[in-house]
Amino acid sequence: MPIPLITKGITEGLSSIPHIYTVLKVVPWLLLIVALKYYFGGARNSSERLMHSKVVMVTGGTSGIGASVVYELASRGAQIILLTQHSPSDIFLIEYIEDLRKSTNNQLIYAEQVDLSSLHSIRTFATKWIDNVPPRRLDMVILCANTASPSPSKRKATIDGIDEEWQVNYLANFHLLGILSPALRVQPPHRDVRIILTTCSSYIGASKLDPAQLDRDAIAVLTQNTTATKTTKSLKKSAAPAKLKLKPKSKSLFAASKLSLMVFATSFQKHLSAFKRPDGQPTSTRVILVDPGYSRTPGTRRWLTGGSLWGLLVYLIIWPLWWLVLKSPQQGAQSILYAAMEARFGRGEGGWMIKECREVDFARKEITDDAVGKQLWELSEKQIEAKETEGAVRRALEKKETELKENVKSEAQAKNTKAAPASASGGSKEQTAGSRRNRKGNTNKQ
Repeated sequence: MPIPLITKGITEGLSSIPHIYTVLKVVPWLLLIVALKYYFGGARNSSERLMHSKVVMVTGGTSGIGASVVYELASRGAQIILLTQHSPSDIFLIEYIEDLRKSTNNQLIYAEQVDLSSLHSIRTFATKWIDNVPPRRLDMVILCANTASPSPSKRKATIDGIDEEWQVNYLANFHLLGILSPALRVQPPHRDVRIILTTCSSYIGASKLDPAQLDRDAIAVLTQNTTATKTTKSLKKSAAPAKLKLKPKSKSLFAASKLSLMVFATSFQKHLSAFKRPDGQPTSTRVILVDPGYSRTPGTRRWLTGGSLWGLLVYLIIWPLWWLVLKSPQQGAQSILYAAMEARFGRGEGGWMIKECREVDFARKEITDDAVGKQLWELSEKQIEAKETEGAVRRALEKKETELKENVKSEAQAKNTKAAPASASGGSKEQTAGSRRNRKGNTNKQ
């Protein structure tokens, strides 16, 4: 049909084609929208890799970009271990895994409860993993979980009393990989092991890393501070997530956490490469940093809306704009899949940065600075040690209070049990017409 119309337009003029001028006005705009959408959609992963028998550990794999990565790897036969804050018996998690198994035709999808906002939860899982004999197989660790406060006034603290952005985005990853380090080092030299950490372009604008300032900013000032003189009741109250008492000059730690994560990634690669294997072979583990770009994920939506209903209304009104300039979770996952599947990343020294499915250079010099990496490493270890000590004291006090309550309850039950027989035997019984005592009294009267 287009050919006769074109012929008619050439022979008789454009005015002979119905609605031709309307079409000529609309089509360029449509082509522009399609071109912009294709541009903002980013690069597409063209690499493939056999994923059968591969064991992949993923954080943030139940929503957003992480869920898309999990789906693609599971579709290729990888065994997926989801690290999630939900309990394995949670209805949402059970249904999510069941749907994922059906859609990918892969039954090797499991979940482990690991709350990144709790250092104790991370240590419990990681130590259990490395204590296995013989060492468990681990081919890939993909760390997608992150959080961003919608506004400085809505920043929160974790149960450990640390800024949520700092702990979830950086310190939890440092803690997890630090404990899993022995399990990564003992993997056979022929095995291609990759650690993929997701970052964000906001690291470029982060302030210069000052360990002392980071320590002050990251340790949360809770509305109920925990001290050694507090009672167990106040400790339990402060264990719940609370808002921070922010100073007017306080800033978000999101960009600093991403920059710190990148500094740690390069330091961790050097740490793995410096390990001398008993067989004399080089390390089989390589660390890769990935910037997936800005995507329409739940976290991005929460940040754009400011965590308010009015912000959500504005977001919905201008949603076509976000649809145009932001990637979908599937498009955001392409660079991560490229880092997981590209063959050349299975060789070499590691420590690469991937963006739009290609290797790029770091925009900050301190990322590869050994002195900065050492200072940050020491700061992180100091924070974890201090907060785990506080957490152990808090759990011990809570346990002691629970035992005390149970003892009081058991003593009360024991007293009630003793009082019941005493009251039953000591009280006067009412005589009935058919009782032996009543019959004896009637005989004496006669």
